[in-house]
Amino acid sequence: MASTTTTTRSGDTGPPARSPLFGWLAVASVTLGLFSIVTTEILPIGLLTSIGASFTVSDGMAGLMMTMPGLLAAVSAPLVTVATARIDRRLMLCVFMAVLAMADFLAAAASSFWLVLVSRIMVGVTIGGFWSIGAGLAERLVPAASVGRATAVVFSAVPLGSVLGVPAGTFIGDLAGWRVTFAVMGALSIGVLVMLPAFVPALPPAGATRLGVLRTLVHDVNIRFALLLTFLIVSAHFGTYTYVTPFLEHVTHARAQQITLFLLLYGIAGIAGNFLGGALVTRRPRGTFGSAAGLIAAVTLLLPVLGGSATGAVGLLIVWGVAYGAVPVASQAWFARAAPHAPEAASVLFTASFQATFSLGALTGGVVVDHSSPSVVMTLGGTIAACMVLATWAHFARRLTWTVDR
Repeated sequence: MASTTTTTRSGDTGPPARSPLFGWLAVASVTLGLFSIVTTEILPIGLLTSIGASFTVSDGMAGLMMTMPGLLAAVSAPLVTVATARIDRRLMLCVFMAVLAMADFLAAAASSFWLVLVSRIMVGVTIGGFWSIGAGLAERLVPAASVGRATAVVFSAVPLGSVLGVPAGTFIGDLAGWRVTFAVMGALSIGVLVMLPAFVPALPPAGATRLGVLRTLVHDVNIRFALLLTFLIVSAHFGTYTYVTPFLEHVTHARAQQITLFLLLYGIAGIAGNFLGGALVTRRPRGTFGSAAGLIAAVTLLLPVLGGSATGAVGLLIVWGVAYGAVPVASQAWFARAAPHAPEAASVLFTASFQATFSLGALTGGVVVDHSSPSVVMTLGGTIAACMVLATWAHFARRLTWTVDR
């Protein structure tokens, strides 16, 4: 029978007695690994039509490259982490990065679209495993006073993948073909694979993450709030942002070059929001998460009203970027605060819920936009984000506290 408790061995969870420089190099290695994963996950957005044309498949079929990794990550996060619970976490990070490199090279050499999909399955497994371990590692790599900043650095991989990774990958694809892009990503993954054992210390499991532990956590009221809040805000964001380009084309009437600039500004704002959220969330977790949701609700509800002009659209996108930049770090912090005795199990639930909602939100937004318009999608997303604000207020109104507050 699976154990329902997580036993933490003394001395395992604190940062090793090493030079602070090596601690930050370890953080940089994990961040670069997550950057490679995020970029590989969303890279098909910029290469969708060229990949589809290579194998004579429709855009809808090619879209499976985006849907599959998220759903598989949601399933693999608990299963893979539980199956490898007693293995050194540094070793597992290396294994997952090796799998990512093989997935990239397989995609680059694929002779059929089904092999590309196989590579995306491998990407999904990597996302679930690497994120579950890496998302909560900051406290084991740097001193306690630096954990907030280190966590923000780790989560900067998300906006950086969008701002730098995908545009660079698309540019390489336009110049040399999409296969070269995946080959370059494979080479980057190999580079990270070399960095991880060089800079990340040995990381014995802080506690055996078992299915019983996960079941126990789900019964905790703060974990349930974390799951609810993550579901609402991530579905609101990806149900709308996935279709922001059609909105800018049909409502704002922006040209292709303008859209590229708008999204670049959104990404830069996202980086700023990530570090701002990281600085605030340790002191005000409810306020940070709720404020981010409130801004996303305001932006998506106002876009159909003010987004007809380029000035209105770009201004709202910048605010959106700042707000969403704080979401991943705020969500992870909420899970970690709800289960300080089981940090890896909390990261598993964070990864699984985030990835599942990412895929379902994008899928639902697609159904809505096909049967209505991009403006309706924005309004629906804004309503869902507003519900998240109310849920955050409910947590405050019930005077609920976290373990660390008692």
